[in-house]
Amino acid sequence: MEEFTIIVPTTFDEQHYHAVVRLFTQLTTRDITFTPDMYRALIEDSCSDLCLLTDSQAQVVGMLTLNSCVSPTGKRGWIEDVVVDEAYRGKALGRKLVDYAIGLARERKLQTLMLTSNPKRVAANALYRSMGFEPKETNIYKMQL
Repeated sequence: MEEFTIIVPTTFDEQHYHAVVRLFTQLTTRDITFTPDMYRALIEDSCSDLCLLTDSQAQVVGMLTLNSCVSPTGKRGWIEDVVVDEAYRGKALGRKLVDYAIGLARERKLQTLMLTSNPKRVAANALYRSMGFEPKETNIYKMQL
């Protein structure tokens, strides 16, 4: 049985950077510009944790980002950009990543952990519900800046 590990990089690694760019193409069809400087900013940001899932050969096969913030109504976390490489899906690795993020959120004493998922991502939505996430009655608004 193959071993998988989750790492949270704090220094720039060219291989990790290229793996994240590759995983973006499996996450969305939108054209995303993600430069090495943006990668550095992400891993150096004290409010963000890029969690990389690696296989036994240290190849990145999945990722997610946990973002944390403090507001007047409490400490919150958001899970963003969850993706497992197509070749590794069906092995409960998305669950492993999200479970790791939940552990980080608890360590940071966050009160609420949220995420969004496209309704078309049936397996992802089923995973989140099975892990205790509940749909929230709200509207999410977006503004491109």
